Amino acid sequence: MTPASRYATYFHVHLVSDSTGETLNAMARAVCARFENVLPIEHIYALVRSPRQLERALTDIEAAPGVVIHTIVDDELRAALEEGCRKLDMACIPALDPLVSALSRYLGAALTRRVGVQHALDNDYFNRMDALNYAIGHDDGQGGQDLDQADVVLVGVSRTSKTPTCIYLAHRGVRAANVPLVPGRAPTEKLLTLKNALIVGLTISPDRLIQIRRNRLLSLKEDRDSTYIDIEAVREETVAARRLYERMEWPVIDVTRRSVEETAAAVLNLLNGGHGQIEVLG
Repeated sequence: MTPASRYATYFHVHLVSDSTGETLNAMARAVCARFENVLPIEHIYALVRSPRQLERALTDIEAAPGVVIHTIVDDELRAALEEGCRKLDMACIPALDPLVSALSRYLGAALTRRVGVQHALDNDYFNRMDALNYAIGHDDGQGGQDLDQADVVLVGVSRTSKTPTCIYLAHRGVRAANVPLVPGRAPTEKLLTLKNALIVGLTISPDRLIQIRRNRLLSLKEDRDSTYIDIEAVREETVAARRLYERMEWPVIDVTRRSVEETAAAVLNLLNGGHGQIEVLG
């Protein structure tokens, strides 16, 4: 291994937004992830909507030279930020400009100057909040009496990322519930006879599952041996889950090497009628 591959390059990245900064933060992380051994030190300035707030941001930016990325809509604030960066001899990158310009040319439409329009309190927003409440109320087998109101039900053994995947789906407006498969306990009749919701089985390799469960026990400061992390017991548990999925002809997603975001994307793909890289059993 060469010294260049051993040591990471750190740099300051200043994210300036007149809204929540979520879009900008996601874009910056996605871009930085394309570079090996490069680790950004993030400085986030959200809800920057006045000259005074911008001045404070520029003061902090001057103290930690780096790259400035922004999504400022207001023309005057934008010009002030770009001028401030020019004086500091720092790169100032308007993150959304290339996409906005391309779409504007294609649509032949004028741009809105309203700030934070993507976070408007419209029907879509309230649908997402309703989906989030539903996911919380139907976590880990709770609320089984109205399981048929779900868009999707995730089924799997313990520690297969059911809960975080449901929460992620809820932020996309999907009403998601999850039901755990417990060794020695048969699934509920409600689950097995569910008609309206998409049911997806989550599977994982026994070795990876044991690693995750051990980390969970360590976080709880428990070190006793149990079938929870016994290799033979875990193998039987995962095999039993696969047999159930096959018998019920449920689509299956292997989460062994998938992030929560990738699992959620696979579920959305199924909801939209696609299959992609998803394994379908039965």
